[in-house]
Amino acid sequence: MTGTVNADAVVAYLQGLQDDICRTLGGFEAEATFRQDVWTRKAGGGGDTRILADGDVLERAGVGFSRITGDSLPAAASARRPELAGRRFMATGVSVVVHPRNPFAPTAHANVRFFIAESDDAPPVWWFGGGFDLTPYYGFNEDARHWHATARDLCAPFGDDVYPRFKHWCDEYFYLPHRDERRGIGGLFFDDLDEWGFAHCFEFLQAVGHGFLDAYAPILDRRRHQPWGERERDFQLYRRGRYVEFNLVYDRGTLFGLQSKGRTESILMSMPPLAGWRYDWQPSPGSEEARLYEHFLQPRDWV
Repeated sequence: MTGTVNADAVVAYLQGLQDDICRTLGGFEAEATFRQDVWTRKAGGGGDTRILADGDVLERAGVGFSRITGDSLPAAASARRPELAGRRFMATGVSVVVHPRNPFAPTAHANVRFFIAESDDAPPVWWFGGGFDLTPYYGFNEDARHWHATARDLCAPFGDDVYPRFKHWCDEYFYLPHRDERRGIGGLFFDDLDEWGFAHCFEFLQAVGHGFLDAYAPILDRRRHQPWGERERDFQLYRRGRYVEFNLVYDRGTLFGLQSKGRTESILMSMPPLAGWRYDWQPSPGSEEARLYEHFLQPRDWV
């Protein structure tokens, strides 16, 4: 954890990243625009939640910035690092979730974040975390290869082992044990990153943040006009139910936000506008729905 920590620079970058992502996603819509909701938190900090809803291409997209501060980190929020309980802290980040209307266009998620805990009698403890992952409803090999090739290429300047390590972590993280299935085709996931020193870790965070746009925008553009019908829509809503299950039961960011008494509307902006559940549903053998489970939801080397 060497090097000078510049938390203000991280906050400034994240605010600019939010602007860039909203500009890119908003460019897919002719009329729908982002609603901006700037908010404050009584216990410290605040944020800027931006939601685009009911667009022709984007059924819902949320891009949220937050900077949460507190005088004492709750014990529940420091379960993984109990030595930090009671320290004053700042947690800041940008979270993105995109739920396209077209079932052939995948849902995408990205998050980049920074955390620092301080006390008067010990050095600060800080780390970066984040990544991005893709959740297709109908899989396409070319989309999966592009998504992972972009992730691999942005990781390359930071070491040959970075992409394989963070890809594997993503495959393991976005997993629903109660369903014994992955949420999607993965991407990158990292947490507690401090091993390269502040400056180098911050550079990696920036590469991931802007790499998300390079990875997702071409896929969304490629799939947004593909014809679809009631069957595809029904399957999309069914699979969105898995997205809800993961976020409410396992996602670290959602759990931390709720435990630290964050703003509920902003924490749950990742929820799809519509989702469905069916009792003991199984895809027909040989169908495109079955292929999602058999081919795309199995971890593999896409590049």
